[in-house]
Amino acid sequence: MARTGRPRGFDRDAALEAALHLFWEHGYEPTTLSLLKEAMGGISPTSFYAAFGSKEALFREVIARYRTTHGSVTDILRDENLPPREVVETCLRRSVAMQTDASHPIGCLVTQGASNCGPENQFAANVLAAERKANFEAILRQVERAVSSGQAPPDTSPRAIATLFNTLMLGIATSARDGADREDLELAIGLAMKSWPDGPSV
Repeated sequence: MARTGRPRGFDRDAALEAALHLFWEHGYEPTTLSLLKEAMGGISPTSFYAAFGSKEALFREVIARYRTTHGSVTDILRDENLPPREVVETCLRRSVAMQTDASHPIGCLVTQGASNCGPENQFAANVLAAERKANFEAILRQVERAVSSGQAPPDTSPRAIATLFNTLMLGIATSARDGADREDLELAIGLAMKSWPDGPSV
């Protein structure tokens, strides 16, 4: 008889973590329902939908989980107590440490999780684009804060500087996936920080 219920001892939290790793490794569209069910201990489709509602709903829940766990390395971008330059550099270095950690998929789920979706799964690309936009805007606010506080010259272009460092942050994911090691990425950050527009503090 076909199994219709969850396996004995079904752990929803563990199943969610398994889904996070699959979406992180393969992306939203290539992560099929079959892969998800297998990673969750061979649960039936009925049990999957009962636990998570849909693949789309599961993905949204995974992104929320990622944001509060591995992805929390970007939380510092919202810190207005530290000097702006320190905020951005710390975020970049924490991102490198997280994205090169072999205990989970290499790279960044928010950067890579929906790069290969077709039109029917555009929602996934939109969800992650919104996350990336929020990080860019947080970097932009830090640069603006540096200018307004006199820690960067008044003729600084905050948007250009934010674009530079946001592009570096996004590029870390691809470089890590392509085999760049932590040491090389750390050195690259050090070089990039020389582009930060320093100015006399007020």
